[in-house]
Amino acid sequence: MPSLAKYIAALSIGSLVSATLAFAAGEGDRMREIGDGVYSFTIGEGNHSMFVVGDDSVAVFETFHSGHSQKMLEAVRSVTDKPVKYAFISHNHWDHASGGQVFSDAGAQTVMHQRAADWVEANPGRDTALPDMTWFGNRKDIDMGDFTVRMHYLGLNHGLGMTIFTIPERRAAYIADLVTPNRVMFAVVPDFNIGEWERSLGEILDLDFDIAVCSHNELPRDAAMNGCTRSHVEEERQYIRDLRNAILAELQKGTGFMDIPKAVRLPQYAHWAGYDAWLEMNTLRLLTDLWMGPFPWVPDAR
Repeated sequence: MPSLAKYIAALSIGSLVSATLAFAAGEGDRMREIGDGVYSFTIGEGNHSMFVVGDDSVAVFETFHSGHSQKMLEAVRSVTDKPVKYAFISHNHWDHASGGQVFSDAGAQTVMHQRAADWVEANPGRDTALPDMTWFGNRKDIDMGDFTVRMHYLGLNHGLGMTIFTIPERRAAYIADLVTPNRVMFAVVPDFNIGEWERSLGEILDLDFDIAVCSHNELPRDAAMNGCTRSHVEEERQYIRDLRNAILAELQKGTGFMDIPKAVRLPQYAHWAGYDAWLEMNTLRLLTDLWMGPFPWVPDAR
């Protein structure tokens, strides 16, 4: 029991640190145009959405929860009176897939991958709503007139139905959870297949964008509002590789299994949010995957 209590305490402290850092990253309602008609948006909870204003209508990306969505709708209205036609949701987790009803009530079509929608239907949260539109497969495009929303399902990596959105005409993208600038992996890395996550990051680098909004961003406040870039995708992938190599080096030295989390240190990432609270958790999780096999896994992940 002492070890469990220590784990829970560490997780709680890590969550508190993350929440504090996330709040500091954006106090109050904020939006910024980061591309041609492309806006980043946050209400200061560490959650970043995106909306794109076209000639005839608007597309929004990531509803998070009803309070966030209502504020984002107000932000859109402060920029344009064009209707919000679609509200795109990246994946199934309640902290991202809630709040869609706000946009449905405003006349938009909420959109999820079918895998995400099936999960939400089976596991309804208090603030979730079934999407107005679903899709299946690896790719679907939606024509918005003067721009296109390309939806990319890259297979098993995090959650269910995880979708990366690109808008090639604006050289923009929206990336949820798979890229978190300036932060180590979240706590015990829940619901991630780390190897498939690494693969997906390589595929994201092959997509057509220059600027993106990442759902969680621990860069300094002003920089976070400018979104994220391809370099942040590369840094995320390199962290996974560096952590794996450090674990393998300890195994090769003969370090005991349960001693490895305390032995691994990656000083090049010591400035990243969550390093002190979560590095041992990250290490134990990846070590367990290397020892027992990856989790989660399904045969038709792609």
